[in-house]
Amino acid sequence: MKKLKILLVAILFLYLPLHSMAWGLLGHRIVGEIAGQHLTSKARKEIQKIFGAETLAMNANWMDFIKSDPSFKYLDVWHYVNLPQGLTAEQVDSFLKTDTAANAFNKIRFVAAELRKKTLPMDMKRMYLRILVHVMGDIHQPMHCGRREDRGGNDVKIKWFNKPSNLHTFWDSEFIEFQQLSYTEYAKALDHPTKEQVSAWQKTGLNNWIFESYQISEQLYEEAEKDQSFSYRYNFDHIDTLNEQLLKGGIRLAGLLNEIFS
Repeated sequence: MKKLKILLVAILFLYLPLHSMAWGLLGHRIVGEIAGQHLTSKARKEIQKIFGAETLAMNANWMDFIKSDPSFKYLDVWHYVNLPQGLTAEQVDSFLKTDTAANAFNKIRFVAAELRKKTLPMDMKRMYLRILVHVMGDIHQPMHCGRREDRGGNDVKIKWFNKPSNLHTFWDSEFIEFQQLSYTEYAKALDHPTKEQVSAWQKTGLNNWIFESYQISEQLYEEAEKDQSFSYRYNFDHIDTLNEQLLKGGIRLAGLLNEIFS
């Protein structure tokens, strides 16, 4: 009985980090894979110096895996930015500029600035690049720009084909996994933006990227209040939003990396 209890505790410990992943394993790798296809030659060379033969996609989930190490506990709040309900674009912009808390917005800016330093040690370059790849994916998962009071939708209960879940977990992983594609298949299917789209998506800036996700989250909250039973209709209504957020995440990550390593 004692051994069984130890085993159950170990399983629970392993499960918790996975349960709170943004985009889940699959989503983060899709974002990383798309970004890798839009790097300049110079950015690609600089990233190879840091990651070696490993791709952006292969490193995209490090920040979730490291949750199993208590010494990295401080990174937990870097995955998201909580915003009050009902804000305009101007109010979100003001909130982001004045909020000094450790969150996805402030830490993307921080690690991007650190990566621009030519004298940054290689171990720190590797860590900060892994963080940037991951958190850029995070902010395109709408519920990572959700409300503090329900932990970004974690406390909003829903049912996915009658299976109990919550709004955050559903958008993290269940929605993507339902499409039954590998991350390389998914990336290839999505990665067909026009030059005009790439330019428009990259130039709008971090504040606007977060506001876009925030707007989507507000819509998702409103819909979940009316209907908590998700199935084929929900997939039909929201698959374009899911796919566009994954694609935008990859394109914008590539744009930021190209700028950092220019």
